[in-house]
Amino acid sequence: MPNDRRPLIAGNWKMNGQKSDGLSLAEALAQRMKAESDPVFDMVVCPPFTLVADVGNAIADSGIGLGGQDCHTAENGAHTGDISATMLSDIGCGFVIVGHSERRTDHGETDLGVKAKAAAAQAAGLCAIICIGETEAERDAGQTFDVVKTQLSGSVPDGSTAANTVIAYEPVWAIGTGRTPSLEEVQEVHALIREELTKAVGESHANGTRVLYGGSMKPENARELIALEDVDGGLIGGASLKAEDFWAIAQSCV
Repeated sequence: MPNDRRPLIAGNWKMNGQKSDGLSLAEALAQRMKAESDPVFDMVVCPPFTLVADVGNAIADSGIGLGGQDCHTAENGAHTGDISATMLSDIGCGFVIVGHSERRTDHGETDLGVKAKAAAAQAAGLCAIICIGETEAERDAGQTFDVVKTQLSGSVPDGSTAANTVIAYEPVWAIGTGRTPSLEEVQEVHALIREELTKAVGESHANGTRVLYGGSMKPENARELIALEDVDGGLIGGASLKAEDFWAIAQSCV
């Protein structure tokens, strides 16, 4: 990746972790980050909602960012079980994931809904990590480019900038399946994303927007993926639950 886009290593803990687990993980990462004299990467962790406040306290002053895994489109109201972007901001979050493939699949989220969530996040001062990506059936049918273009144009709000938006490409078929795209396939899609972003937000913001790879990045493959021209870090799932693995991925940016 070019030197003008600082790598971002984001951990999505998903629905994992009791309080003791989350604090141990957060504290281990905070210790490592504080020991870095001049880190060349940014790091953010996105724990489940029950742990956000405690994890935020554990990583305070470490340089690690805090994020939520989802937010509602509304600032407040009668939405039982939901949480707003302003609530996340209020407890110290700087990021929120929207449109993750698991939310799109498990909760039927649409591009339009994801765009509304991203807009709410940006309005609350958060950076929206907007997830897009094709399923195995779509990949095998040769629809990858069409799906990525459609989801990107449908999910990114007007007025998005390099400062308030991160794109995460998730080839759904490569998450936890053992099936992985080639480096050439990853770069091809990431380059397409940047090309489409140029049309949507302009060349300057498109060139500055970080595009993360979210298809089972691990310590074993992180360095070669992050070295690709249009890969600016990773949205990490399972490997973010182990401090050693997550930190090793971050060190791949060095």
